[in-house]
Amino acid sequence: MPYPRPLATTLLAETPVPDGLTATVPRQLVHRASVAETFLTGATSTDADRFTVFAEWPRAHQLHVSPDRSAYEPLLVAETVRQAGTLIAHTAYEVPLGHQFVLQELRITTRPKHLVMGATPAEPVLHIDVVDVTRRGGRPAGFRYDVEIRLGEELVGTAHVAATWTSAAVYRRLRGGRTAATVSAVPAPPGLPPAEVGRALPADVVLAPAGRSDGWQLRVDTGHAVFFDHPLDHVPGMLLLEAARQAVRADTRNTHRTAASFHAVFHQYAELDLPLWIEAEGRAGAHGTDVQVVGRQGESTVFECGVGIEER
Repeated sequence: MPYPRPLATTLLAETPVPDGLTATVPRQLVHRASVAETFLTGATSTDADRFTVFAEWPRAHQLHVSPDRSAYEPLLVAETVRQAGTLIAHTAYEVPLGHQFVLQELRITTRPKHLVMGATPAEPVLHIDVVDVTRRGGRPAGFRYDVEIRLGEELVGTAHVAATWTSAAVYRRLRGGRTAATVSAVPAPPGLPPAEVGRALPADVVLAPAGRSDGWQLRVDTGHAVFFDHPLDHVPGMLLLEAARQAVRADTRNTHRTAASFHAVFHQYAELDLPLWIEAEGRAGAHGTDVQVVGRQGESTVFECGVGIEER
């Protein structure tokens, strides 16, 4: 069977919405347990491997809106892009629900001046080109896609994502019996002061002091309603991106600068039951970014993320 099929022939067509009303897509299609954490509202196929995805961003959110509710955080763009890829994989490339996704690379650039909060929830539109599809046994097993994110006529961000997926049975073999039920996270040590990392609440601080100015221990709270919207057997990629964001903020100690772009490469699973150390290195990152953030467990580099900084 050729791929992709138009989105109109998939699960999205089974959830019609009356004209004039907006609803989110089924939360399972973006790997979320909470409807409140589901930001996509629909999608269309504009051509083979080309899609338009619609979203709505909340005006208040624990993580993705600035503490003073004046602006959207750049990582909301990243989460929306991640959800869009998952939605397309399930609906256009017929990836079965229950398959496990692995984020390999995420490169995202945002324009913070265009992420200012309005009087109503923002409704971004994502224009997506799938530029490469990996197949195994004749079926899609992964892809790369490019994204333009617009609010009205304004380009607010661009992204490039690489992801793969595997069946639940293969994933269990790869993980060697490690599941959310059998693996417990390292107890979270006391975190940095929230203001040092641009957060309002101590519960949203993901870095703990490690006795050095450029290094911290990752705080993993599996009860966090956003990072662990559902049980996981590893540290999620969005938590690692937030760690990179907070590391740059703590390292620069400049409240007038913000992390605007991220180029993250995920080398292996970040395990819950091992300490993970975050370092902000004194060198530029990939693709012209300003700071290189590295996450390590033992002797292994788990992920690397170049972060670009802009003045607010």
